Amino acid sequence: MLTIRREEPDDAEAIARVHIHGWQAGYAGFMPAEVLARLNPVAWAQRRRDLGTADPEHPFTTLLAEIHGVPAGFTTFGPYRRNQDRSDLDPAYGELLAIYVEPAHWGDGTARTLLAAARDGLAARGWREYRVWVLADNARARRFYERAGLSADGRRSRYPVPLAGGGPPVHLDELRYTGRLPG
Repeated sequence: MLTIRREEPDDAEAIARVHIHGWQAGYAGFMPAEVLARLNPVAWAQRRRDLGTADPEHPFTTLLAEIHGVPAGFTTFGPYRRNQDRSDLDPAYGELLAIYVEPAHWGDGTARTLLAAARDGLAARGWREYRVWVLADNARARRFYERAGLSADGRRSRYPVPLAGGGPPVHLDELRYTGRLPG
């Protein structure tokens, strides 16, 4: 049984694990392997706590999907980040910041249910349009969003991926997708 609920403070490590598993399975082949190998769920969980993502007053909302009480995925949404900067928010648009699902649940409807919940949450906050940034090489995610009615709007960005040892980051191309919300 799939349930969707709002993130609570004790969910940080479970969400971090889902996030990392999603990166490792979904980005293999175009994200540097050394980056994927060194992802640390304890550090990612602490970053969530430091950002206060479970705080009801936080501008972004995270919803957790559970199947029989076991975390299976999450989504985060809120106001659009100008230049993907959390401190520069554009209240005119909503943004889907993330949807990550445990690879064992890919294709079982969990991601579609999370997207529907995020869209409902964005619409409830008054937005009529939302945006999402997608790695250009992530064909699976791009197909998912296109099937859900979003389309690339021509905006591009470069996502910097830091490498170990302080070397220059690898930059991955991103595409911005836009969709309409009910209302």
